[in-house]
Amino acid sequence: MRFIRILCAIGCVAGLAGPSLAADAPAAREIVKVDPRARYKVVYDIHSAAIAAGISKGLYYARGLIEAYGKQGVTPAQLDIHLVLHGDAAQFLLIDSTYQKAVNDPFAVNLNAKITQDLLDLGVSVEICHSVMRAKGWTPADVLPGVTIVHDGYTRLVKLQNDGYAYLGGF
Repeated sequence: MRFIRILCAIGCVAGLAGPSLAADAPAAREIVKVDPRARYKVVYDIHSAAIAAGISKGLYYARGLIEAYGKQGVTPAQLDIHLVLHGDAAQFLLIDSTYQKAVNDPFAVNLNAKITQDLLDLGVSVEICHSVMRAKGWTPADVLPGVTIVHDGYTRLVKLQNDGYAYLGGF
C-alpha cells in the first residue's frame, strides 16, 4: 500500500496523474482574422425601417462593418460596399422636407443624412430603389445628394450577388 502511495505521489509531481497546474490557466486561443491585404465586396439589403442608435439599422451596421475591418488592418479603399435601400428603408435617404412628409411629422429631421454622407465619403455606394420612389411620388430632387438611384432593389441585389458581392441581409 505504501508503494502505491509513493507511486501516486511521484505521478502527481511528474504530472501523470491528477489535475495539472497548466489546467488552471486558460489555453491561448487564436482569433481568426481577415487578410489585411485582400479586397472585399459586400452588398447590404436594407429594406426595413428598423432603427439602431437613432438611425437606420442597416446604415448603422454597415458603418460598423467598416470599423471592424479597420481594426484588422483593412482600409476603406480595400472595401467595395453597396447599400441597397428599398421598401420602408428608402425613406432614410430623403432630404428633410420630403422625409417630414414620409414620416408625417412636420418637425422631423432625417438623422440618417449625416451617416449617409459619412458612408459616401468612405467610398460606399448608397443606392435607392426607383420603384419605391415612383410608388411614393418622390423625385430625384427628394433624394440626398450623392445617393445613386437604381431601377429597383431586387434586380440590383441579384446583379451584385452575380458579380461576386457577399450578401448581408436582414436589415
